[in-house]
Amino acid sequence: MAVAATTKAPERIRKWMRLHADTVKNVEYWRNKREMTEQEYLELAVEEKIARENGDFDVPDLLVQRQNQILDALLAFATSNANLERVVVSGFDSLLGLTRGDSYLTDAEDGELSFADTASQVAGG
Repeated sequence: MAVAATTKAPERIRKWMRLHADTVKNVEYWRNKREMTEQEYLELAVEEKIARENGDFDVPDLLVQRQNQILDALLAFATSNANLERVVVSGFDSLLGLTRGDSYLTDAEDGELSFADTASQVAGG
C-alpha cells in the first residue's frame, strides 16, 4: 500500500490594497522588466520593505561609495592637519631658537666665502 506524500503549501492570506495610478504604472513597468507576475512583484516588494524596516538589507553600492568618499576626505584632512601641525611646530621652534640666539643666521662673518683653495683641501687632505 503506497502512501501519497502530502506537503502542505504555506498558508496564504488574501489582502486587498489600493494603489495610486502612478504606483500601478511603476509596478507594471518593473514587473515586466523582471519577468514576474504582478502578485509576485508586490509580494517581493512588501517582503523587501519589511526586511528594510527590520534592518536586514544589503547596503547599496552607492552608499558604500559615498562612505568611502567621506573616509578618503577624512584621511586627506588628517594628513593635511598633520602637515600643518608640523609646519607650525617647526616655525615656533625656529622663533624660540632666534630668541635664544641659537641661529646660524646670527653667526659672526668675516665677509669671505669659505671655498677650498687647493686641490688637497678639496680632497680633504
